[in-house]
Amino acid sequence: MKGRLIVILGTNASGKSGLGVELAKKYGGEIVSADSRQVYRGLDLGSGKITPEETQGVPHHLIDVCDPGDFFSMADFQRLAYAAIDDILARGRVPFLVGGTGLYVDAVADGYMLSLRAPDLALRARLETYETPALYEMLKEKLPDTDVDPKNRNRVMRALERLAADDYHPGRRSPRYETLKLGVTWPREILKKRIDQRLEKRLQQGMVQEVQRLLNAGVSPEFLDKLGLEYRYLSQYLLGRWTYDQMVDELGRAIKRFAKRQMTWFRREENLHWLDMSADPVAQAAALIDGFLH
Repeated sequence: MKGRLIVILGTNASGKSGLGVELAKKYGGEIVSADSRQVYRGLDLGSGKITPEETQGVPHHLIDVCDPGDFFSMADFQRLAYAAIDDILARGRVPFLVGGTGLYVDAVADGYMLSLRAPDLALRARLETYETPALYEMLKEKLPDTDVDPKNRNRVMRALERLAADDYHPGRRSPRYETLKLGVTWPREILKKRIDQRLEKRLQQGMVQEVQRLLNAGVSPEFLDKLGLEYRYLSQYLLGRWTYDQMVDELGRAIKRFAKRQMTWFRREENLHWLDMSADPVAQAAALIDGFLH
């Protein structure tokens, strides 16, 4: 019998982390973070990483597992997430997979069959010399029906690498767990306000200083640019590309565009139960979880 996994999906500033903590407390659970930036140490405010106080004692996994600049792939995430979830289940606890990185969530919840082959660093160095649109055209030539996001440089490059290694098998899945998927969202205008309020709060808490510390510690601007959103815009501001006000305005817009793309991704999910965050999401989720666990 497969173990049971509860998934909580949500956009930036949707409140998914707090909801995950409340539900984990209620059901004796532990949380596996599904966020492509929270795996890195020192990327705290910019990634929206939950603070020790906010965890309320609920164990969190896959936060701070590698250093900025380290190579960390979806396959790395899946391997570590499987290990964490299996350990949580073995101890009789309830695993919650909580996050907004759709690919990471799907890799674990849907059981993507991923390659464990090491990356070809010479090929990667060659691909890095091309702009993203050129890379996407190369991918389209080799795989005309690709569904890879043309603006997602990392995914485009990874697909090209796997094609070169004859290791590209999209669609192959072998789910490891029974899953209950819960979606967290707000009406668009409310979500926009939440994004603006959250951005202002994190800037006041020292997000600019966090990115300056990363640059001072030798983290490359190229790596920060690849991380996107906060790290891209703040590092560009610190390197003189934007004024502060321009940076805040452009970043706010970029986060909202990203949230829209997240929602587009999540809406593709089958059997995803949407929670009304303006009502009582804990009660709504509990009704579904009770039926799922028993």
